[in-house]
Amino acid sequence: MRTIILVLALAMPSLATARQAATAAMTGQWIVTLDRWGNPEYSVLNLRENDRTLSGDWDGDPVKGTVGERAIMVSTTDGQGGVYEFRAKRAADTLSGVADFPDNNNPSQRLQYRFTARRVPARASNAAQVHDFLPADYANSFSAERPPVLTIWPGDTVRTSTIDSGGVDAKGQTRALFGNPQTGPFFVAGAAQGDTLVVHIRKLRLNRDWADSLDSIVGRALGSRLVADGTDLGKPVRWRLDRSTGMASPELAAGRLKDYKVPVRPMLGGLGLASGFGAPAMSTGDTGRAGGNMDFPEVIEGNTVYLPVQQPGALLYLGDGHALQGDGETSQYGLETSLDVEFTVDLIKSQTVPMPRVESPTELMVLGQAGSLDEALKAASTGLISWLRQDYGLTLSETAQVMGTAVRFSVPNLAGRSVGVAARIDKALLPQPLKALGN
Repeated sequence: MRTIILVLALAMPSLATARQAATAAMTGQWIVTLDRWGNPEYSVLNLRENDRTLSGDWDGDPVKGTVGERAIMVSTTDGQGGVYEFRAKRAADTLSGVADFPDNNNPSQRLQYRFTARRVPARASNAAQVHDFLPADYANSFSAERPPVLTIWPGDTVRTSTIDSGGVDAKGQTRALFGNPQTGPFFVAGAAQGDTLVVHIRKLRLNRDWADSLDSIVGRALGSRLVADGTDLGKPVRWRLDRSTGMASPELAAGRLKDYKVPVRPMLGGLGLASGFGAPAMSTGDTGRAGGNMDFPEVIEGNTVYLPVQQPGALLYLGDGHALQGDGETSQYGLETSLDVEFTVDLIKSQTVPMPRVESPTELMVLGQAGSLDEALKAASTGLISWLRQDYGLTLSETAQVMGTAVRFSVPNLAGRSVGVAARIDKALLPQPLKALGN
Protein backbone atom coordinates (compact mmCIF):
# COMPACT_ATOMS: atom_id res chain seq x y z
CA MET A 1 0.00 0.00 0.00
CA ARG A 2 1.26 3.47 -0.95
CA THR A 3 0.13 6.74 0.57
CA ILE A 4 -0.88 9.39 -1.94
CA ILE A 5 -2.08 12.88 -1.09
CA LEU A 6 -3.38 14.66 -4.14
CA VAL A 7 -3.87 18.40 -3.64
CA LEU A 8 -5.51 20.34 -6.48
CA ALA A 9 -5.78 24.11 -6.63
CA LEU A 10 -9.14 25.11 -8.07
CA ALA A 11 -10.55 28.35 -9.41
CA MET A 12 -13.14 29.64 -6.92
CA PRO A 13 -16.09 31.62 -8.34
CA SER A 14 -17.93 30.62 -5.12
CA LEU A 15 -17.46 27.97 -2.46
CA ALA A 16 -20.62 26.03 -3.38
CA THR A 17 -19.98 26.23 -7.11
CA ALA A 18 -16.36 25.25 -6.62
CA ARG A 19 -17.30 22.23 -4.52
CA GLN A 20 -19.71 20.98 -7.18
CA ALA A 21 -17.24 21.68 -10.00
CA ALA A 22 -14.40 19.97 -8.17
CA THR A 23 -16.26 16.74 -7.53
CA ALA A 24 -17.73 16.63 -11.02
CA ALA A 25 -14.40 17.46 -12.59
CA MET A 26 -12.39 14.82 -10.75
CA THR A 27 -14.64 11.78 -11.22
CA GLY A 28 -13.18 9.56 -13.93
CA GLN A 29 -9.89 8.07 -15.06
CA TRP A 30 -6.67 10.10 -15.28
CA ILE A 31 -3.40 9.13 -16.94
CA VAL A 32 -0.56 10.50 -14.81
CA THR A 33 2.81 11.30 -16.40
CA LEU A 34 5.59 11.61 -13.84
CA ASP A 35 8.87 13.15 -15.03
CA ARG A 36 11.65 11.19 -13.31
CA TRP A 37 14.75 13.13 -14.38
CA GLY A 38 13.61 13.20 -18.00
CA ASN A 39 12.18 9.66 -17.97
CA PRO A 40 8.39 9.67 -18.22
CA GLU A 41 6.59 7.16 -16.01
CA TYR A 42 2.89 6.57 -16.66
CA SER A 43 0.25 5.45 -14.18
CA VAL A 44 -3.54 5.36 -13.87
CA LEU A 45 -5.58 7.21 -11.25
CA ASN A 46 -9.26 6.23 -11.05
CA LEU A 47 -11.46 8.49 -8.92
CA ARG A 48 -15.11 8.31 -7.84
CA GLU A 49 -16.92 10.97 -5.76
CA ASN A 50 -19.83 10.44 -3.41
CA ASP A 51 -20.98 13.25 -1.11
CA ARG A 52 -17.60 14.99 -1.00
CA THR A 53 -15.79 11.69 -0.45
CA LEU A 54 -13.38 10.27 -3.01
CA SER A 55 -12.48 6.63 -3.56
CA GLY A 56 -10.75 4.71 -6.29
CA ASP A 57 -7.29 3.42 -7.00
CA TRP A 58 -3.85 4.41 -8.25
CA ASP A 59 -2.51 1.57 -10.43
CA GLY A 60 -4.63 -0.83 -8.42
CA ASP A 61 -3.73 0.47 -4.95
CA PRO A 62 -6.90 1.65 -3.17
CA VAL A 63 -7.20 5.35 -2.44
CA LYS A 64 -9.46 7.40 -0.17
CA GLY A 65 -9.99 11.12 -0.11
CA THR A 66 -12.15 14.12 0.55
CA VAL A 67 -13.22 17.18 -1.37
CA GLY A 68 -12.40 20.37 0.51
CA GLU A 69 -13.29 23.99 -0.11
CA ARG A 70 -10.12 24.76 -2.00
CA ALA A 71 -8.43 21.41 -2.54
CA ILE A 72 -8.99 17.74 -3.21
CA MET A 73 -6.99 15.24 -1.15
CA VAL A 74 -6.48 11.53 -1.93
CA SER A 75 -4.32 9.14 0.06
CA THR A 76 -3.15 5.56 0.36
CA THR A 77 -0.46 3.96 2.53
CA ASP A 78 2.21 1.46 1.49
CA GLY A 79 3.41 -1.40 3.65
CA GLN A 80 6.35 0.66 4.94
CA GLY A 81 4.27 3.71 5.77
CA GLY A 82 5.51 5.65 2.75
CA VAL A 83 3.52 8.78 1.87
CA TYR A 84 3.19 9.92 -1.75
CA GLU A 85 1.92 13.45 -2.39
CA PHE A 86 0.79 15.31 -5.51
CA ARG A 87 0.04 19.05 -5.66
CA ALA A 88 -1.56 20.25 -8.84
CA LYS A 89 -3.59 22.88 -10.63
CA ARG A 90 -6.41 21.83 -12.92
CA ALA A 91 -7.19 23.29 -16.33
CA ALA A 92 -10.21 21.64 -17.96
CA ASP A 93 -9.22 17.98 -18.41
CA THR A 94 -5.56 18.29 -17.44
CA LEU A 95 -3.57 18.54 -14.22
CA SER A 96 -0.07 19.86 -13.63
CA GLY A 97 2.04 20.24 -10.56
CA VAL A 98 4.72 18.72 -8.33
CA ALA A 99 4.83 15.21 -6.84
CA ASP A 100 6.57 14.67 -3.50
CA PHE A 101 7.77 11.07 -3.04
CA PRO A 102 9.96 9.24 -0.55
CA ASP A 103 13.48 8.50 -1.78
CA ASN A 104 13.65 4.72 -2.12
CA ASN A 105 17.42 4.87 -1.70
CA ASN A 106 17.20 7.00 1.45
CA PRO A 107 13.87 6.71 3.32
CA SER A 108 14.62 9.79 5.45
CA GLN A 109 14.72 11.98 2.34
CA ARG A 110 12.05 13.00 -0.15
CA LEU A 111 12.19 13.75 -3.86
CA GLN A 112 10.14 16.14 -5.99
CA TYR A 113 9.09 15.51 -9.59
CA ARG A 114 7.05 17.52 -12.05
CA PHE A 115 3.96 15.71 -13.26
CA THR A 116 0.97 16.17 -15.51
CA ALA A 117 -2.24 14.19 -15.93
CA ARG A 118 -4.91 14.00 -18.57
CA ARG A 119 -8.43 12.71 -18.28
CA VAL A 120 -9.45 9.74 -20.41
CA PRO A 121 -12.43 10.92 -22.48
CA ALA A 122 -15.81 9.67 -21.33
CA ARG A 123 -17.27 6.84 -23.36
CA ALA A 124 -20.04 8.09 -25.63
CA SER A 125 -22.09 4.91 -25.18
CA ASN A 126 -21.78 1.60 -23.37
CA ALA A 127 -22.51 -0.08 -26.68
CA ALA A 128 -19.53 -1.08 -28.81
CA GLN A 129 -18.61 1.64 -31.30
CA VAL A 130 -17.14 1.63 -34.81
CA HIS A 131 -14.47 4.30 -35.38
CA ASP A 132 -13.26 5.47 -38.79
CA PHE A 133 -9.73 6.82 -38.39
CA LEU A 134 -7.75 8.51 -41.18
CA PRO A 135 -4.06 8.73 -40.19
CA ALA A 136 -2.37 12.12 -40.48
CA ASP A 137 1.12 10.96 -39.51
CA TYR A 138 3.01 7.79 -38.64
CA ALA A 139 5.41 6.47 -36.00
CA ASN A 140 8.86 4.92 -36.37
CA SER A 141 8.99 3.52 -32.84
CA PHE A 142 6.63 1.72 -30.47
CA SER A 143 6.79 4.61 -28.03
CA ALA A 144 4.73 5.35 -24.93
CA GLU A 145 5.54 9.05 -25.34
CA ARG A 146 3.69 9.53 -28.61
CA PRO A 147 0.22 11.05 -28.01
CA PRO A 148 -2.62 8.60 -28.76
CA VAL A 149 -4.32 9.14 -32.09
CA LEU A 150 -7.64 7.75 -30.84
CA THR A 151 -9.18 6.50 -27.59
CA ILE A 152 -11.17 3.29 -27.95
CA TRP A 153 -12.84 0.86 -25.53
CA PRO A 154 -12.95 -2.94 -25.31
CA GLY A 155 -15.43 -4.18 -27.87
CA ASP A 156 -14.86 -1.22 -30.19
CA THR A 157 -13.89 -1.63 -33.85
CA VAL A 158 -11.52 0.62 -35.80
CA ARG A 159 -11.44 1.04 -39.56
CA THR A 160 -8.17 2.62 -40.69
CA SER A 161 -5.25 2.21 -43.11
CA THR A 162 -1.50 1.68 -43.18
CA ILE A 163 1.29 2.78 -45.50
CA ASP A 164 4.07 0.52 -46.77
CA SER A 165 7.46 -0.10 -45.16
CA GLY A 166 9.04 2.66 -47.26
CA GLY A 167 6.50 5.26 -46.09
CA VAL A 168 4.43 5.31 -49.31
CA ASP A 169 0.63 5.46 -49.21
CA ALA A 170 -2.09 4.04 -51.44
CA LYS A 171 -1.73 6.96 -53.88
CA GLY A 172 2.01 6.56 -54.28
CA GLN A 173 2.87 9.55 -52.07
CA THR A 174 5.67 9.41 -49.51
CA ARG A 175 4.09 10.16 -46.14
CA ALA A 176 6.68 9.03 -43.59
CA LEU A 177 10.25 7.91 -43.01
CA PHE A 178 11.13 4.45 -44.28
CA GLY A 179 11.57 1.64 -41.75
CA ASN A 180 8.05 0.20 -41.27
CA PRO A 181 6.17 3.36 -40.16
CA GLN A 182 3.15 2.47 -38.04
CA THR A 183 -0.38 3.80 -37.66
CA GLY A 184 -1.16 4.69 -34.03
CA PRO A 185 -0.97 4.46 -31.14
CA PHE A 186 -4.54 3.59 -30.21
CA PHE A 187 -5.31 4.08 -26.50
CA VAL A 188 -7.50 1.29 -25.13
CA ALA A 189 -9.37 2.64 -22.12
CA GLY A 190 -9.01 0.46 -19.05
CA ALA A 191 -5.87 -1.36 -20.21
CA ALA A 192 -3.12 -1.52 -17.59
CA GLN A 193 0.16 -3.31 -17.07
CA GLY A 194 -0.52 -6.98 -16.32
CA ASP A 195 -3.50 -7.19 -18.68
CA THR A 196 -3.67 -8.84 -22.10
CA LEU A 197 -4.84 -6.93 -25.16
CA VAL A 198 -6.80 -9.01 -27.65
CA VAL A 199 -6.77 -7.82 -31.27
CA HIS A 200 -9.31 -9.45 -33.60
CA ILE A 201 -8.26 -8.76 -37.20
CA ARG A 202 -11.56 -8.36 -39.04
CA LYS A 203 -10.35 -7.22 -42.46
CA LEU A 204 -7.05 -6.71 -44.29
CA ARG A 205 -7.61 -5.49 -47.83
CA LEU A 206 -5.30 -4.30 -50.58
CA ASN A 207 -5.88 -0.65 -51.50
CA ARG A 208 -3.46 -0.27 -54.42
CA ASP A 209 -2.32 -2.28 -57.43
CA TRP A 210 1.40 -2.68 -56.76
CA ALA A 211 3.91 -3.84 -54.17
CA ASP A 212 7.68 -3.55 -53.84
CA SER A 213 10.22 -6.21 -52.94
CA LEU A 214 13.84 -7.28 -53.61
CA ASP A 215 15.52 -10.18 -55.41
CA SER A 216 17.61 -10.68 -52.27
CA ILE A 217 18.29 -13.68 -49.99
CA VAL A 218 19.07 -12.90 -46.35
CA GLY A 219 22.39 -14.11 -45.01
CA ARG A 220 20.79 -16.49 -42.51
CA ALA A 221 19.21 -18.39 -45.43
CA LEU A 222 22.16 -18.40 -47.84
CA GLY A 223 24.78 -21.13 -47.73
CA SER A 224 28.43 -20.11 -47.96
CA ARG A 225 28.94 -21.71 -51.36
CA LEU A 226 26.32 -19.36 -52.83
CA VAL A 227 27.62 -16.15 -51.27
CA ALA A 228 29.82 -15.31 -54.28
CA ASP A 229 26.92 -15.86 -56.68
CA GLY A 230 24.70 -13.63 -54.56
CA THR A 231 26.74 -10.45 -54.93
CA ASP A 232 24.47 -9.23 -57.75
CA LEU A 233 21.31 -9.67 -55.70
CA GLY A 234 19.44 -6.92 -53.87
CA LYS A 235 17.75 -5.22 -56.81
CA PRO A 236 14.21 -3.84 -56.42
CA VAL A 237 11.31 -5.79 -57.91
CA ARG A 238 7.92 -4.20 -58.56
CA TRP A 239 4.94 -6.55 -58.32
CA ARG A 240 1.51 -6.18 -59.91
CA LEU A 241 -1.39 -6.83 -57.55
CA ASP A 242 -4.54 -7.88 -59.41
CA ARG A 243 -7.26 -7.14 -56.86
CA SER A 244 -9.96 -8.66 -59.05
CA THR A 245 -8.30 -12.09 -59.18
CA GLY A 246 -6.29 -11.88 -55.96
CA MET A 247 -3.03 -12.71 -57.72
CA ALA A 248 0.45 -11.11 -57.65
CA SER A 249 3.10 -11.29 -60.36
CA PRO A 250 6.51 -9.66 -60.99
CA GLU A 251 5.90 -6.61 -63.20
CA LEU A 252 8.87 -7.13 -65.54
CA ALA A 253 9.07 -10.91 -65.32
CA ALA A 254 10.64 -12.63 -68.30
CA GLY A 255 12.15 -15.99 -69.12
CA ARG A 256 11.13 -18.80 -66.83
CA LEU A 257 9.09 -16.46 -64.59
CA LYS A 258 7.10 -14.70 -67.29
CA ASP A 259 3.94 -16.58 -66.25
CA TYR A 260 4.68 -16.69 -62.54
CA LYS A 261 1.71 -15.77 -60.35
CA VAL A 262 0.99 -16.31 -56.66
CA PRO A 263 -2.23 -15.76 -54.67
CA VAL A 264 -2.06 -12.78 -52.32
CA ARG A 265 -2.54 -13.25 -48.56
CA PRO A 266 -2.50 -9.80 -46.93
CA MET A 267 -0.83 -9.66 -43.50
CA LEU A 268 0.45 -7.11 -41.01
CA GLY A 269 4.21 -7.30 -40.55
CA GLY A 270 3.96 -4.85 -37.66
CA LEU A 271 1.60 -5.18 -34.70
CA GLY A 272 2.80 -4.20 -31.25
CA LEU A 273 2.32 -2.30 -28.01
CA ALA A 274 4.40 0.46 -26.47
CA SER A 275 7.49 -0.49 -24.44
CA GLY A 276 7.24 -0.54 -20.64
CA PHE A 277 8.78 1.92 -18.18
CA GLY A 278 12.57 1.73 -18.02
CA ALA A 279 12.82 0.24 -21.52
CA PRO A 280 13.68 2.46 -24.49
CA ALA A 281 11.07 2.83 -27.19
CA MET A 282 11.55 -0.07 -29.59
CA SER A 283 12.23 0.68 -33.24
CA THR A 284 9.59 -0.36 -35.75
CA GLY A 285 12.27 -2.63 -37.23
CA ASP A 286 12.51 -4.68 -34.03
CA THR A 287 10.42 -7.11 -32.00
CA GLY A 288 9.86 -7.71 -28.29
CA ARG A 289 7.61 -9.55 -25.86
CA ALA A 290 4.68 -7.26 -26.76
CA GLY A 291 5.01 -7.74 -30.50
CA GLY A 292 6.48 -5.26 -32.94
CA ASN A 293 7.93 -6.03 -36.37
CA MET A 294 7.00 -9.71 -36.05
CA ASP A 295 6.59 -10.39 -39.80
CA PHE A 296 4.49 -13.44 -38.92
CA PRO A 297 2.45 -14.50 -41.99
CA GLU A 298 -0.41 -15.61 -39.71
CA VAL A 299 -1.25 -12.07 -38.60
CA ILE A 300 -4.02 -12.10 -41.17
CA GLU A 301 -7.72 -11.42 -41.55
CA GLY A 302 -9.78 -13.71 -39.34
CA ASN A 303 -7.08 -14.39 -36.75
CA THR A 304 -6.72 -13.06 -33.21
CA VAL A 305 -3.51 -11.74 -31.62
CA TYR A 306 -2.85 -11.64 -27.84
CA LEU A 307 -0.26 -9.14 -26.54
CA PRO A 308 0.89 -8.29 -22.99
CA VAL A 309 0.05 -4.75 -21.90
CA GLN A 310 3.03 -2.76 -20.58
CA GLN A 311 1.64 0.80 -20.39
CA PRO A 312 -1.67 2.42 -19.44
CA GLY A 313 -3.96 2.22 -22.44
CA ALA A 314 -1.80 -0.49 -24.08
CA LEU A 315 -0.92 1.93 -26.95
CA LEU A 316 -1.43 -0.26 -30.00
CA TYR A 317 0.51 0.30 -33.23
CA LEU A 318 0.08 -1.47 -36.59
CA GLY A 319 1.67 -1.26 -40.02
CA ASP A 320 4.17 -2.80 -42.47
CA GLY A 321 1.50 -4.37 -44.66
CA HIS A 322 2.44 -7.22 -46.97
CA ALA A 323 0.35 -8.50 -49.86
CA LEU A 324 2.20 -11.78 -49.37
CA GLN A 325 5.24 -13.10 -47.52
CA GLY A 326 6.90 -16.50 -47.51
CA ASP A 327 8.10 -17.90 -44.19
CA GLY A 328 11.29 -16.20 -43.03
CA GLU A 329 10.85 -13.10 -45.23
CA THR A 330 13.98 -14.45 -46.95
CA SER A 331 14.14 -11.69 -49.58
CA GLN A 332 14.44 -9.06 -46.79
CA TYR A 333 11.10 -7.64 -47.91
CA GLY A 334 7.68 -9.19 -48.29
CA LEU A 335 5.46 -7.80 -51.04
CA GLU A 336 5.42 -4.41 -49.32
CA THR A 337 2.20 -2.47 -49.80
CA SER A 338 -0.43 -0.32 -48.11
CA LEU A 339 -3.59 -1.84 -46.62
CA ASP A 340 -7.07 -1.01 -45.41
CA VAL A 341 -7.45 -2.48 -41.93
CA GLU A 342 -10.39 -3.25 -39.65
CA PHE A 343 -9.82 -4.60 -36.15
CA THR A 344 -11.69 -5.04 -32.87
CA VAL A 345 -10.08 -4.92 -29.43
CA ASP A 346 -10.91 -6.80 -26.25
CA LEU A 347 -9.21 -6.70 -22.87
CA ILE A 348 -8.39 -9.53 -20.46
CA LYS A 349 -7.90 -7.99 -17.03
CA SER A 350 -5.22 -9.13 -14.58
CA GLN A 351 -3.95 -11.89 -16.84
CA THR A 352 -0.90 -11.60 -19.03
CA VAL A 353 0.88 -13.65 -21.65
CA PRO A 354 4.69 -13.90 -21.78
CA MET A 355 4.96 -13.36 -25.53
CA PRO A 356 2.73 -12.86 -28.59
CA ARG A 357 0.07 -15.48 -29.18
CA VAL A 358 -1.96 -15.90 -32.37
CA GLU A 359 -5.13 -17.94 -32.64
CA SER A 360 -6.79 -18.92 -35.89
CA PRO A 361 -10.07 -20.84 -36.28
CA THR A 362 -7.99 -24.04 -36.42
CA GLU A 363 -4.63 -23.41 -34.70
CA LEU A 364 -2.91 -22.14 -31.56
CA MET A 365 0.38 -20.37 -32.32
CA VAL A 366 3.02 -18.84 -30.06
CA LEU A 367 5.76 -16.63 -31.48
CA GLY A 368 9.20 -16.87 -29.90
CA GLN A 369 11.74 -14.18 -30.78
CA ALA A 370 15.44 -14.09 -29.93
CA GLY A 371 18.90 -13.51 -31.31
CA SER A 372 19.25 -17.09 -32.54
CA LEU A 373 16.96 -19.75 -33.93
CA ASP A 374 17.77 -22.05 -31.01
CA GLU A 375 16.62 -19.51 -28.42
CA ALA A 376 13.60 -18.45 -30.47
CA LEU A 377 12.49 -22.09 -30.80
CA LYS A 378 12.93 -22.62 -27.06
CA ALA A 379 10.82 -19.53 -26.31
CA ALA A 380 8.08 -20.58 -28.74
CA SER A 381 7.81 -24.14 -27.46
CA THR A 382 7.86 -22.99 -23.83
CA GLY A 383 5.09 -20.50 -24.60
CA LEU A 384 2.92 -23.13 -26.26
CA ILE A 385 3.48 -25.58 -23.39
CA SER A 386 2.33 -22.88 -20.95
CA TRP A 387 -0.81 -22.24 -23.02
CA LEU A 388 -1.72 -25.94 -23.09
CA ARG A 389 -1.15 -26.37 -19.36
CA GLN A 390 -3.05 -23.25 -18.31
CA ASP A 391 -6.06 -23.37 -20.60
CA TYR A 392 -6.35 -27.09 -21.36
CA GLY A 393 -5.35 -28.45 -17.95
CA LEU A 394 -2.66 -30.77 -19.34
CA THR A 395 0.11 -31.97 -17.08
CA LEU A 396 3.69 -31.48 -18.23
CA SER A 397 3.82 -35.20 -19.13
CA GLU A 398 0.60 -34.94 -21.14
CA THR A 399 1.83 -31.78 -22.84
CA ALA A 400 5.05 -33.55 -23.80
CA GLN A 401 3.04 -36.33 -25.44
CA VAL A 402 0.90 -33.86 -27.37
CA MET A 403 3.89 -31.77 -28.46
CA GLY A 404 5.79 -34.86 -29.51
CA THR A 405 3.03 -35.97 -31.86
CA ALA A 406 1.34 -32.79 -33.03
CA VAL A 407 3.48 -29.63 -32.74
CA ARG A 408 4.67 -27.92 -35.91
CA PHE A 409 7.26 -25.18 -36.19
CA SER A 410 7.53 -22.39 -38.75
CA VAL A 411 10.09 -19.63 -39.12
CA PRO A 412 8.28 -16.31 -39.62
CA ASN A 413 11.24 -13.95 -39.69
CA LEU A 414 14.93 -14.26 -40.61
CA ALA A 415 15.39 -10.72 -41.89
CA GLY A 416 15.54 -8.65 -38.71
CA ARG A 417 18.07 -8.18 -35.93
CA SER A 418 16.21 -10.95 -34.10
CA VAL A 419 14.64 -14.07 -35.55
CA GLY A 420 11.24 -15.61 -34.94
CA VAL A 421 10.03 -19.17 -34.57
CA ALA A 422 6.35 -20.07 -34.23
CA ALA A 423 5.18 -23.19 -32.35
CA ARG A 424 1.80 -24.32 -33.71
CA ILE A 425 -0.76 -26.97 -32.91
CA ASP A 426 -4.08 -28.02 -34.44
CA LYS A 427 -6.93 -27.24 -32.02
CA ALA A 428 -8.98 -30.18 -33.32
CA LEU A 429 -6.43 -32.57 -31.77
CA LEU A 430 -6.78 -31.10 -28.28
CA PRO A 431 -9.30 -31.88 -25.54
CA GLN A 432 -11.91 -29.27 -24.76
CA PRO A 433 -10.24 -26.38 -22.94
CA LEU A 434 -10.92 -26.00 -19.24
CA LYS A 435 -11.14 -22.27 -19.90
CA ALA A 436 -10.49 -19.74 -22.59
CA LEU A 437 -7.98 -17.00 -21.86
CA GLY A 438 -9.82 -14.39 -19.84
CA ASN A 439 -12.69 -16.58 -18.61
